[in-house]
Amino acid sequence: MFVVDTNVLVYGADRDAPEHARCREHLESFRAQTTPWYLTWGIVYEFLRVVTHPRVLSRPFTHEQAWSFIDALFASPRLGMLAETERHRHVAAEVFAEVPGIAGNLVFDAHTAILMRENGIRTIYTRDADFNRFPFLVTIDPVADKQRPF
Repeated sequence: MFVVDTNVLVYGADRDAPEHARCREHLESFRAQTTPWYLTWGIVYEFLRVVTHPRVLSRPFTHEQAWSFIDALFASPRLGMLAETERHRHVAAEVFAEVPGIAGNLVFDAHTAILMRENGIRTIYTRDADFNRFPFLVTIDPVADKQRPF
């Protein structure tokens, strides 16, 4: 079980990105596998924000194109969506106490990390080195095929 971060989705969708082929290859293998994999609604909305933004992509997606990409992922029979449970507040407090300096943009990544801990998932496919700040996570860079164990 693992989570796929926004940047992997963006690179998998953006044919102009140098990381496109490797990320797309991983996404296709995730869609075909028999073991569960996960996204969060925050990751989905961040993907939609990034790929439709004209200052981020040289050829931004229309909202229809962006949603079509997400909809294709939703068709994967083993894709699940992580959500907060009744324990969320307590798990969040633990993570904020354990990981110093969670502020600014790191708060969004902390939310993903908290959801992962809360739901018993330790591995995230991401190109975002900020996830290395959470010692309870295993990060896998799908382009470099490098893993940082917890």
